[in-house]
This record gives sequence, C-alpha cells and structure tokens, in this order.
Amino acid sequence: MENRFLDAMMFRHACKEFDSSKKISDEDFNTILEMGRLSPSSFGFEPWRFVIVQNEALREKLKLFTWGAQGQLPTASHFMIILARKKKGMIYNSEYIKSMLDKKQLPDDVKALYGQFYEKFQKEDFKLLESDRTLFDWASKQTYIALANMMSGAATMGIDSCPIEGFDAASTEQFLKDELEIDTEEFGASVMLAFGYRLDEPRGKTRQELEAVTQWYN
Repeated sequence: MENRFLDAMMFRHACKEFDSSKKISDEDFNTILEMGRLSPSSFGFEPWRFVIVQNEALREKLKLFTWGAQGQLPTASHFMIILARKKKGMIYNSEYIKSMLDKKQLPDDVKALYGQFYEKFQKEDFKLLESDRTLFDWASKQTYIALANMMSGAATMGIDSCPIEGFDAASTEQFLKDELEIDTEEFGASVMLAFGYRLDEPRGKTRQELEAVTQWYN
C-alpha cells in the first residue's frame, strides 16, 4: 500500500546545490514554517526561533564562516538559521518559562506542579544546570524536532532541503549579534537549514539495514 510519508522520506536528501532559478512560493514556505511552529518540544516550551536570511549581502557574509553551505547559500530559495534559547530563557525560574506556563492556561495548582516537575527535571533527572552549555544543548535537541518536521514536510510538497552544522559557532554568534541584532544572551545558533529545488538528481540512499538499528525484547 502506498505511504506518502515513506515516499517523501525516499525523495528527501541533503541537497548540496539548488536550482537558483526556482523559488518556493510564499504560501508553500509559510506552510513549512507552520510545520516547524507546530512541532512538539519537551514540556511544550518551544525553545526555538526561525530566522530566514534572504538578503544576498548577508548570505555572502555567512559564507565566510559557514563552510558546510558553500553550495547552498548562493542557490537556496530560502535559508534559515534555527536558534535555540540559552540558560537565560530556559532555566526553570526564567520569565520566558513563566510566560509559557501562563500560555498553557492551567489552573494555578496544576501550573505550580508543572513548574516543580520542570525544576526537578533540570536539577536532578537530566542534570541540565551543570553548565550553560548543557542547558543550551538540551534546548538545541528540541529544535531538531522542528528541523526534521520541516524537512520531511517540505519533501511531501516536492521541496528539497539540507540541514547544515558546518559553521563556526563563535563567528555565527557574532553575526547574529552584529548583523541581525539578535540578543545572543537569549539565543544561540543551533543548526542551519536550506530549502529550494534540486539542480541534479541525487544518487540512491545508503542506510543500514533495519535489523542493524533495531532491538526487540518480547
């Protein structure tokens, strides 16, 4: 039986260069953004921000320290930097977490219990407060859920993508601060993501067999 999602997974590949003459429509790209926005996250705290860089001059500056996107930056229809919140926003008693708890519209006693669970989770279960980087890396894990949903969702629409970790983190953070005026006390770069339409057909997928990556205990 046909499975549209599996078909999309077979279609999807890390596109290294796009057909620069083809652009994703505003309607289609907004749909992709909605796929990211509606993604799940731990505790439902949505620690992400999607920054879309369309300006050619800004993309040229990104190329200087984004070695993994040399082919994508000049050719992608849309280029995104996915930000993750840092400790300032993600620690259990932050103003951001308080605002997200309020957004859930829970009774006060349930909201207080929810907050207690989150505090225990950070302090004891996952020990996320050992360093600022530990907490940022945990927040970044959540952004990869949105990353995957946007890539897979785009594939169902016949739109190509490429996730990019090949960048200098310190230079990227300086770029965010100086060029995009982003509060780098609150946000850091988690991963980048390019979208467009493939220039060439990819070679076939190479993956481990299912038996090599699964274990069953019946």
